[in-house]
Amino acid sequence: MTVVPFPPSLAAIGDAGASGLAGKQFGLQSLLKKVFLSTPSVAAYVRRLRSVLRKLNPDLLHSNGFKMHLLAACAKPVAVPLIWHIHDYVSLRPLMARLLPVFARRCALAITNSRSVSEDLRSVCGARLKIHTVYNAIDLTAFSPEGKTLDLDSLSGLPPSHSGTVKVGLLGTLARWKGHETFLKALAALPESLPVRGYISGDAIYQTRGSQYSLNELKGIASRLGVSHRVGFTGFVDKPEAAMRSLDVIVHASTEPEPFGLVIAEAMACGRAVIVSEAGGASEIVEPGINALGHKPGSTGQLAERIMELAADKGLRERLGRAGRRTAEQRFDQRQK
Repeated sequence: MTVVPFPPSLAAIGDAGASGLAGKQFGLQSLLKKVFLSTPSVAAYVRRLRSVLRKLNPDLLHSNGFKMHLLAACAKPVAVPLIWHIHDYVSLRPLMARLLPVFARRCALAITNSRSVSEDLRSVCGARLKIHTVYNAIDLTAFSPEGKTLDLDSLSGLPPSHSGTVKVGLLGTLARWKGHETFLKALAALPESLPVRGYISGDAIYQTRGSQYSLNELKGIASRLGVSHRVGFTGFVDKPEAAMRSLDVIVHASTEPEPFGLVIAEAMACGRAVIVSEAGGASEIVEPGINALGHKPGSTGQLAERIMELAADKGLRERLGRAGRRTAEQRFDQRQK
């Protein structure tokens, strides 16, 4: 394996915080200034990457991530076809929406993780770019209803939950559009007498400024909402499947359209009841009322209602969990991809 790591100035560039998914955390002018100042390090990186690719002499290049799509297009040998694997919406990125169409002519094919992302990419890059949709696949052996679990209370520094407590969790990165604040507000809207405890598993993993919460920010929000006693923050867990099996209900709360929703497929595979924000690619992989329950993106009230519905009905949780597992087996088994 040959690794060509990003220089810090390049790793820190990201336009999600300039608009769209992360909200307006900083201005486009500030972003363009960072891009300009990083130009020497970007040029040096492209030279290093081009040198490595010449030595490797690949038959095909496959890139992931917007920055790497552009860098690979610049550095690739002329005769080597390049495949972009697009996992996110381009139109919501003010910088990438301008740059990706410029370099699309150097791309032989784009693979997207949902029809929703395909439509978005087509709207930005036009009809000349070949696009093929392939849903993400998961390991159904690792993500299964049976297996190890975690003590989420201990990881969160909370006292043990009482018998009969319904455990409801949100797992994933702390990206601002993933709906952590919506989830916390929904927990705050629940009756105090309802035996529910919430959990947030994940941490800030990106280097790009403004695109994510910190754990301390989320804990501060929980404190202001008065739910610190009924929500635990586990931090990053290296076995998400074990965390999922420790929950009764898994919440997907994205406030913006979800490109795919890998955590949804993983939760289904673990046989857990799932509540899904119905927009984008996420709406392509669930059937509300059949293998999941749905709510309008950003709707605290609807999310709270769905949590209460599942907390009160163990039979419904089990029925949705079984249907979700069947869906995962039929549509997301990596052995069939």
